[in-house]
Order: sequence, then C-alpha cells, then structure tokens
Amino acid sequence: MTPAADQEQLRAQLNTLTTEAFRPELAEIDRLETVEIARIMNAEDAAVPAAVATQLPGIAAAIDGIAERMSRGGRLIYAGAGTAGRLGVLDASECPPTFNTRPDQVVGVIAGGPGAVVTSAEGAEDSAELAAADLDRIGVGVKDTVVGVSASGRTPYAVGAVEHARRHGALTVGLSCNAGSALAAAADHGIEVVVGPELLTGSTRLKAGTAQKLVLNMLSTITMIRLGKTFGNLMVDVRASNEKLRARSHRIVSLATGASDQRIESALEATDGEAKNAILTILGGVDAPTAEKLLGEANGHLRTALEAAAG
Repeated sequence: MTPAADQEQLRAQLNTLTTEAFRPELAEIDRLETVEIARIMNAEDAAVPAAVATQLPGIAAAIDGIAERMSRGGRLIYAGAGTAGRLGVLDASECPPTFNTRPDQVVGVIAGGPGAVVTSAEGAEDSAELAAADLDRIGVGVKDTVVGVSASGRTPYAVGAVEHARRHGALTVGLSCNAGSALAAAADHGIEVVVGPELLTGSTRLKAGTAQKLVLNMLSTITMIRLGKTFGNLMVDVRASNEKLRARSHRIVSLATGASDQRIESALEATDGEAKNAILTILGGVDAPTAEKLLGEANGHLRTALEAAAG
C-alpha cells in the first residue's frame, strides 16, 4: 500500500471514532469568555464518571484476574503510547511509595521508551513490533497481566502489546474510549469507556485521558486491596521514605489501633518503620519478629495475621 493510500485509510478510520468526532456547536468556542469555556469544559468532565460506571462489571472481572496472577508473583504491566502511555507510567510509578511494591511489580511501558514521558515520540505508536520488543525486554510471561491503553482503541503499539502478551500466556486487558475497538477485541478483558467527542476535536488527553486515569486508578488500587496492601481504607503498606510519609505511617497506626503516641513510636521503631507490622504488634499483642512471621504466613494480609495472633 502506498503512503497516500495509508493516509486515506487512516483518515477513514478516524472518521469512525467517537473520540475524533467534530462538534459543530463548539466551532466558535474561542469567541467565548474564559469563564464560559471553563464551565463547558467542567460540564464535559462531569460526564466521565458515568461513562466509567457502565464498565464496572468488566473492570471488576479484570481486577480479580490481575490480583490472582499477582498473588502468584506476577506483574501488572501497562502499555500505551502518548497520553495513554504516560498515564500508565504515572500509575505504575505511584505504586511503590503507596503500597510498598517493588519497582518491577507494576510497570509502565511507553512507546518510544522512558524519554517519551516528557518528550513527544508519537511516531512510535505506529509499531506493533516495537511493543513486542519492549515486552520481550522485560520478559512478559504467564503470571503477568498486560493492560493495553489507547483512547482510539486502534493504536498499533497498544494492540500489538496485547496480542503479543496473549501469545505468551499473559492475562490481557484492553482499555479504550471507543466501542467495538480492535484493542478490546484482542484482549481477554475489553473495557470501553465511551466518553464521547472531545471539547477540542481529537484531543484525547481531555475526557478520554480522564477516563483512563480513573480506570487505571481502579485497576491498581483495588488489586492492592485484594492483595492485602490495605487494612480497611488505611494504606498500611505505605513506604515511609520521607518525613511526610513517616508522619503518615504514625497516623495510620494511630487510626488503626488508637494507641498512644509513645506506644506507636516504640512499635514503629521495633518494626523498622513498617506500619502494618507495628499495627500487628499492638493489636495482636506480639513482638516484632512474631509479627513478621505471621504476616509472611498470611501473605501480607493483616486481618488474617491478626486472626492467627488471636489463636
């Protein structure tokens, strides 16, 4: 196929995508007062959670699959290009300080490599082969889950990542913002959050990006809840790597136990600052080595360890 024919085919594809649709009623938005543009944009954004809500059963099914594989040592891997890829990298990078995961447990892979997070490398999105090479580089396998993220649902990098991961036995999720997408069709779990045409025609960093961020938050956060990384709604696996997080760890132990500041500080010192372990020593009445042993036997689930401590 000639370059001109390729372009014609691509234009035809874009014309079918909801996220690329032109909105005549906004054709003179640049003439409006700034506050009116802001009101319109805010109203647009308000519709996103409702669109996500339509996909909750599928999101939940994907999370259960992700958690099952991660409980056996697997990884959660996001793969995307442009805004979608950056959102995956962002979500992955926030998991170690929030849930004390290893850097290789939740991974963001972006077309064009790490530099594409801050410098546009949009041309890289057209290569399914690049996605396969990126996944091969990190050794994707049967315990892993690969989440392809693409607003259009047709991005070759995201679709190629999902197809390649599935051939290697990984669980696959396709997150897009168009119905009937190639990405969803290629994945074990297809999630299509249809947010409608954008305020700026084709600018999927807007509603589509917001929708993707919301879903990625769900995938990682609820997976971590299922893996025992929280105690109720407390981030008991938070890594106390700076003064703010050390203060937060103290507060988490306080909220979980109601113990005095002195007792909390003693427990945190005995457990090397591990909030979960400190809570277990206080609520379970055990010493730090026993707390570590019980949590290991409970695969990190604090409630299970507390039950074991109670006999």
